[in-house]
Amino acid sequence: MPMKKIAVSALLVASAVSMSACSTLKGAGIGAAGGAGVAAATGGSVEKGAAIGGTGGAVVGTVAK
Repeated sequence: MPMKKIAVSALLVASAVSMSACSTLKGAGIGAAGGAGVAAATGGSVEKGAAIGGTGGAVVGTVAK
């Protein structure tokens, strides 16, 4: 696994963990980290995975408030 993918995934996970209590931001951070992780594991685009996961996570975080 290339170092860039590992670094991006680690950064997104750290961002998700350190976010404030806002459900929308937490959902976006966790979704982005998950999307990037899945994309990295399957050989896809980490950036696209993070964007799609972040969008989905933000929606779930908003609805789950």
